[in-house]
Amino acid sequence: MANDFHDDLVAPGTLGLPERFFDRFMFNLHPADATAPSVIMGFGHYPAKDVADGFAIVSTEKEQRNLRFSTELSCTDGKGAGPLSFEVVEPNRAWRLKLDPNPSGMEYDLIWRARTPYWLGEVAVTNADATPTKFEHLVQSGRYEGTLTIDGVRQDVDGWYGQRDRSRGVRTMSGGQGLHIWFQAQFPDRSVGFLLVEDRQGGRLLLEGAILHEDGGLDDVVDVRHALNFDALDLTSGTIEVSTKSGMRYEIDADASGGGGLMAGAGYGGHHGRPRGRDHVEHEVYPLDGSVNQLTVDSSLTDRLTAYTWNGVPGTGIFEFALTRSSSYTYRPTLT
Repeated sequence: MANDFHDDLVAPGTLGLPERFFDRFMFNLHPADATAPSVIMGFGHYPAKDVADGFAIVSTEKEQRNLRFSTELSCTDGKGAGPLSFEVVEPNRAWRLKLDPNPSGMEYDLIWRARTPYWLGEVAVTNADATPTKFEHLVQSGRYEGTLTIDGVRQDVDGWYGQRDRSRGVRTMSGGQGLHIWFQAQFPDRSVGFLLVEDRQGGRLLLEGAILHEDGGLDDVVDVRHALNFDALDLTSGTIEVSTKSGMRYEIDADASGGGGLMAGAGYGGHHGRPRGRDHVEHEVYPLDGSVNQLTVDSSLTDRLTAYTWNGVPGTGIFEFALTRSSSYTYRPTLT
């Protein structure tokens, strides 16, 4: 794929964009052995609403710390807000991400470097209310160097894995979805990444993604089947079968029992892009003892640090999942 994706976020003051237009990135960060901590961070521009907002969450063995921040986009240089600053060091190859001292007790100074080419697709879905969703979607696997600090304890993250995810366009997905999966599994020489959305009857609404190889190869995903185990709305384990354009078939076992990654703590559930004035910061802690779960927060969307096994090879990554809370829905495995 040509290296021509415009990596900078849309600039403050850009005119003529739809009211719901957004340009947002997300990065995750985790050790190669699927142990805590795991960090998920994101930031976005909403030009028509004059909003720039972002988040950082960290899941340890006992708790999830959430930090959210927002300001007026017109008052920024487009390179961050609140404690977050970022720099595109080399388009589609390297980013710097820095989180300064803040109430969450988490700080970092990181360089993310690509280890694979990026895959770029388009998400296009007609929603239940007939409103269209259409946005560019980019995913790319990388490794980190730098430091992560929690409560003053600094650790080196050199070699940790992370997937970057970029979405730009109009996102209004609402109603009718049953199962949502954004899957990324990091193995030593490749990353498996796809987005799958099913309706409440188990029909497929969307599938897009690819296998990203360290040698530069891209292999589009053409089919996904799944057999997942849930405790209420929370994923515990399962198997994913991924078929690709080249004829490869990956059967990947997943252990997602570690806890954490509740994306309500990152502002998901309809809170992104809401005007909150200048220099707004909020934070809280979710104990990971079961008292906070997908039934008690604003969104069931969860980005779980997960241990994977494929063909005897161990891997790690983030398994993002959500089940609708509608009583009309029952999860249906497609892999038997």
